[in-house]
Amino acid sequence: MTGTLYLIPVPLGPTPLEESLPASVLAAVRPLAHFIVEQPKSARAFLKALSTDAPLQELQLAELNEHTRPEALERLLLPLRAGHDVGLLSEAGCPAVADPGANLVALAQQEHIRVAPLIGPSSLLLALMASGLNGQCFAFHGYLPAKEAERAKALRDLESESRARRQTQIFIETPYRNQPLFATALQVCDPATRLTLATDLTLPGESVVTRTIRQWKKQTPPAIERRPTVFLLLA
Repeated sequence: MTGTLYLIPVPLGPTPLEESLPASVLAAVRPLAHFIVEQPKSARAFLKALSTDAPLQELQLAELNEHTRPEALERLLLPLRAGHDVGLLSEAGCPAVADPGANLVALAQQEHIRVAPLIGPSSLLLALMASGLNGQCFAFHGYLPAKEAERAKALRDLESESRARRQTQIFIETPYRNQPLFATALQVCDPATRLTLATDLTLPGESVVTRTIRQWKKQTPPAIERRPTVFLLLA
């Protein structure tokens, strides 16, 4: 009998675990001894704060990140095939969403291994909830292109699709490129298009602000440089 792959959300920043994760989730994770993690250092910090049943040095941590080769995924499933329950941890928020863990989950599903998603913070849904944009029809597009010309085209395309389908477009960026992305949106999007910046979600400096492009242009640019931010757009 195979084990269960638990998808373990983690806080979106340096907040106490009990403020982000239900007691039932903490109780489910503490007995686990096998983990697949994106970054071992931050994973150990999370598990130390969690107070796992087994000593930290006895936990088995395997690494899965953007550099992991597809053929290495088979090895990561070995504990599950042997009957051990395994926890999957990403860097922040929910595993397998804009996260390399999705490839492992897909393989587990193919092998009929039980996958159990646990309750925790999702920056994408929190941002959508607070945006005031269309929550009936939305799409997440991950990271937009880094090069300015390609980024501008992507934003125009997303805006056109949003207008045609009344669809909220959700996307993210590496924090140090937040400001260039925001500047490009102001440059290429229609003045009536609404743009939400959801920054530092669940953290003390949390800010979720929706304005039209016209309104954004009239105010001081927000301080989003190097701060985790979710962008939402509705034409």
